[in-house]
This record gives sequence, structure tokens and C-alpha cells, in this order.
Amino acid sequence: MYFQHAPAIWRDFPALVPGALYAWGITADAAPDLDDYIAVVKARLADGPESAFPEIQAWRRAFTRMGLKPTQYRCAAESLLRRFRKEGSLPRLHPLVDLCNAVSLAFAIPVAVLDAAEIAWPLEVRYAAGDEDYLTFGGETEHPAPGEVIFADRAGQAHARRWTNRKSGRSAVSAATGSVLIVAEALHEDAAAGIRDLTKTLTSEIAKTWPTTPQTAVLTPEAPRFTLTRP
Repeated sequence: MYFQHAPAIWRDFPALVPGALYAWGITADAAPDLDDYIAVVKARLADGPESAFPEIQAWRRAFTRMGLKPTQYRCAAESLLRRFRKEGSLPRLHPLVDLCNAVSLAFAIPVAVLDAAEIAWPLEVRYAAGDEDYLTFGGETEHPAPGEVIFADRAGQAHARRWTNRKSGRSAVSAATGSVLIVAEALHEDAAAGIRDLTKTLTSEIAKTWPTTPQTAVLTPEAPRFTLTRP
């Protein structure tokens, strides 16, 4: 099993820094402490809206390059920040998803969490051919347009559309999830430091909350593949 970005993605987005984690032994009865991360995002938003954050501006430029209107299609981190700014909280979904959402808010970096058992490995971030299947959370099937950036597996299933815009219901974390792939991606000037810190933060929090120590990596064009190996 492995995860990677296609060479064309590295070519077209040279500022990209992805971090990946593989964790197992995940259960739905945990209760991670999110207060510190909520405090961080409240302080950041007190200084200005999320649209001014350099992390979000970098993703807006990427969406524009992909031919998308960045105020119509937002990266997942911007959508979370926008919702949090308006409502003051986020809904509780699953303890691991809640943790990743809180960390995503604090770092203003999109974080995807995928049920590893629902992926026909390998998984690659690449341009769509146009014949892939994407399952919405409502159970409907869509077909990403040719050239759209997706998370695609060997079976031609798209696990995310418009890169960091929308995840698929197919690999959504549920109460039955035991192992996960977590992917964080950044494009801003300090992306390397941000991804390193975010990856360390998630590793520490997951190890404190579940009986596992995640396998992690920060990917580069020279070492683009994350091979998932469970001890």
C-alpha cells in the first residue's frame, strides 16, 4: 500500500509540501483534548479573517490555477475556518476527525482523513481522466471532469474532488474505522515548517489518545511515495 502525488502535480505546484500519517487501532470511544487548538484559531481569527492567512491565500492561488473560482470552491481548511468564524464551534463527528479538524483549524492547513480499508491501493493525487467514480456523502455517484485534481485509487475511485475541496463518502471515517491515512498539504512560503509541526502534533496527539504510534513522512519530489507498513 502506498500514497503519492503524480509527477505532473509536483511539476505544476512546485511549492507543495505534503505530510502523511498512517495510524491503526483507532476507535470511536476516545476523547482527545481540543481546547488548545481552539484557543489558537480563536486568537488568529481575532487578528483578521481567514482569507488573509498566508496558508489560505496560497490555496486560493492554486485553485485559481486549476481554473476554479476560489470563493466558490475553497480548500477544506478555509471552509472549516469560515464555519468556525461564523458559528464559534464545529460539530463533533468522530474523535479522530474532530482532532484533525481542530489541528487543521490551528494550522490553517487542509487535513484529509481516509479510512484505509475503503481504498483500493495505491492512492495517488493526480489529474482525472474523466472516467473515475466519486461517491458523495449523500450516496450519489459523480464523475470528476478530465484534468480535475483528485485522490484516485487503483479501481478508479476518486476519494477527493478538486484536490482539497471535498472528500468522498466512500472512505469517510466511521465508528467501524480501524486504520486511517491522514494527509496534510500546504503551499505557502513556510509550508515545510508548518507541515513538519502539524505532523508532529498529530503524531503526539494520536499516540496520547489511542494505543498506536503513527507512521509518518513529509514527502518531496525526490521522495514522493509514502509506503504504509504496519508493525
